[in-house]
Amino acid sequence: MSSLGVKRRSSVILEGVERAPHRALLRALGLADEEFSKPLIAIANSWNEVVPGHIHLNTISRRVKDGVKNGGGTPFEFNTIAVCDGLAMGHEGMRFSLASREVIADSVEIMIEAHRFDGLIVLSSCDKIEPGMMMAVARLNIPSIFLNGGPMYSGRLGDRRLSTGDVFEAVGRYSAGKITLEELKLIEKYACPGPGSCAGLYTANTMAILFEALGMMLPGASTIPALDSRRLEVAYKTGLTLMKLLETSLKPLDILTFEAFENAIAVDAAMGGSTNAILHLLAIAREAKIKLTLEDFDRISRKTPYIVDLIPGGRYPVEELDRIGGLPVVMKKLLDEGLINGEALTVTGKTVKENLEEFKPPVREVGEVVREPSNPISKHGSIVILKGNLAPEGAVVKISGVKNLYHKGPVKVYNSEEEAFKAVIDKQVEAGDVVVIRYEGPRGGPGMREMLSVTAAIVGQGLGDKVALVTDGRFSGATRGLMVGHVSPEAAVGGPIAALRNGDTIIIDVPSSRIDVELDKNEIEKRLSEWSPPKPRYTSGILARYAKYALSASLGAGLE
Repeated sequence: MSSLGVKRRSSVILEGVERAPHRALLRALGLADEEFSKPLIAIANSWNEVVPGHIHLNTISRRVKDGVKNGGGTPFEFNTIAVCDGLAMGHEGMRFSLASREVIADSVEIMIEAHRFDGLIVLSSCDKIEPGMMMAVARLNIPSIFLNGGPMYSGRLGDRRLSTGDVFEAVGRYSAGKITLEELKLIEKYACPGPGSCAGLYTANTMAILFEALGMMLPGASTIPALDSRRLEVAYKTGLTLMKLLETSLKPLDILTFEAFENAIAVDAAMGGSTNAILHLLAIAREAKIKLTLEDFDRISRKTPYIVDLIPGGRYPVEELDRIGGLPVVMKKLLDEGLINGEALTVTGKTVKENLEEFKPPVREVGEVVREPSNPISKHGSIVILKGNLAPEGAVVKISGVKNLYHKGPVKVYNSEEEAFKAVIDKQVEAGDVVVIRYEGPRGGPGMREMLSVTAAIVGQGLGDKVALVTDGRFSGATRGLMVGHVSPEAAVGGPIAALRNGDTIIIDVPSSRIDVELDKNEIEKRLSEWSPPKPRYTSGILARYAKYALSASLGAGLE
């Protein structure tokens, strides 16, 4: 029994004569009698020796378990898979990344339900693992808390800051003859100096920050660098906090309300976060039975100023935001402007407003990292939802750091990322073009690959402000420029993007939230009537299943 007299989930494997075999198996793990009387707490950890964002999570988990033990619980750690999107980028491996999100959610659900744990701490880093974990948290709805592994420190080459995105862009610069092979090697060598999620506001750090904004994480925790000792301190506090959640029976669905998702969207808009956040928040909301739509992102982004100057759209790595106090600095400014809901509950048991009132920033002046809402980088948020005859269900563009918000140009169509990358490297893409990459959506890819290799090559060749890109695939958080993704419906299901031909003209009008091809409705319908879907790339395995059951990107690209 808990201190409040509520019967524990774990009692079905711990209590009664008939459960002697279950206790015997737990004794094989070394458990003592007194540990059977305590709540059983799971730590779902994505530690592995493959991903830089995860290589240190075993150290962090030890402090989490210390917090659980000192809070009166019995911790059990298990692992799940993790894909490094950087290592998977630009080849067949990226098709497996988004699908891994669903596998992670399922694997955590299986472990928790099979072993009847009382509470859950999810410990992860990186792009699909964090949202996969949070999808499981929402689905299970037992007392839970999230902790990330923290951002990587930025690399240094002389006075220049470096991160992962710089290396991808350096490939394009080298192909354009702008740097030597030796210079490319130096960038490669110094860009990633150690453990952690890539140093900019790419997808991993975006999602961790948004989970803090959702209220599922201790205030200030998301931005603490991976190798900062404060991360071990917050790991310990995370374990203690989970035990308090058990006492009060505060559950994820008490926290993951529509208002909490609105807060997260506002933070994403204010900070210039990754477009992948849209896919992931939609998928998590679906698990939480919250009706969230693309229109909510557009509505909130339009009224939220873009105020945080972080890489890749800005100048600073995430560690600089942490130095001035982390996400609470941003949320306090948004709260003061009435742009977030201060009454939303959090894992502290307090509201957002109460947490922010208690927050004491480590410095008085925040410098140029976070601006005042009255003096924003942009009056509107960084995410814009486009619609038009090319994307009836919607498309997504991130405008942080984008100079040209209107582009009209001839189409160059490619049916895969590889085709487009080769064309860019071979200098077949010219100023004014609209590069279209199709059959890379959730079903067509399958797996909705990120186009970072292509977008970085375009930027590296000096075409970032002169070329637009449109795809039914998605982008890395490191992508910058006028790059429109998530075009829905996708080509593989007969969306209008499948009707495009070389030489057609596309108009991208961000201020008007439009993306159109200069073809009338009859011509589009005629072309599509002559179209037939391509043969499946996979006929067995997880990608065959994903291609069959994946939802549209406009719905979060989860599984039916």
